[in-house]
Amino acid sequence: MSEKSDVDLTGAKLNTGVWLVKVPKYLAQQWAKATGRGEVGKLRIIKKGNLGKPEVSFTLNEELTIIEGIEDKTVSAPRDHPFTMQSVGGQMLAVFTESSSGQSEERSDGSSSGAGSGPDKIALEGVVVQRAECRPAVSESYMKLKRLQIEESSKPSRLSQQLSKPVTNYKPVANHEYNREYEKKKKEEGKRARADKQQVLEMLFSAFEKHQYYNIKDLVDITKQPVIYLKEILRDIGIYNVKGTHKNTWELKPEYRHYQPGEKTDE
Repeated sequence: MSEKSDVDLTGAKLNTGVWLVKVPKYLAQQWAKATGRGEVGKLRIIKKGNLGKPEVSFTLNEELTIIEGIEDKTVSAPRDHPFTMQSVGGQMLAVFTESSSGQSEERSDGSSSGAGSGPDKIALEGVVVQRAECRPAVSESYMKLKRLQIEESSKPSRLSQQLSKPVTNYKPVANHEYNREYEKKKKEEGKRARADKQQVLEMLFSAFEKHQYYNIKDLVDITKQPVIYLKEILRDIGIYNVKGTHKNTWELKPEYRHYQPGEKTDE
């Protein structure tokens, strides 16, 4: 902010309650493609009497389901997104908006505060009364989307460049720094050499299609990868169980599982 200014507490005076919802990255990107104040989807809340939490789900508008640019392919985003409801707990969370000086401030109800040339304005839009996580329903389209996203993230970022003239200031050295680092890492990790990340992911997905839970020793034997490298990949797609019946084992995150919740697998 350029200057100090008072906070507009209209939202607090009106006891405005807001929801804090975590959504998948692709869903936020599709919302950003909506034109103007167009509808992005529908939120459905089903109450079950006075007991239990309501069932909440979001359905994405069909025209926003087309995702382009992944692996030069066009894929469809899932439409149905059930909510996992969470309590706010002992936290005090609020939503604020900030409008730059000289610009009109647009509130959540569509009203405008008008233009001005003074300091930046801060307004309290409301207090968080409910937290939730918006997750896609497990479907074939979602699994295809995730696989393409993984393949896209695994692409090397290095680019080749053609030189118009030879490099003349190159000074040979007995051993390059990256060679020394590689030899040091090779000694630390033993004879295991790191495979391409995509190859390791394919081995892991194939293994988890047979069993739901694995300890790290078994996954090392299956993939033949260094423990540190393997754990880095597992943190992206898996969950480590620290207690319960399957303590000290890994399993896939819900969005990567090929079976429905509650379905039994070989253990």
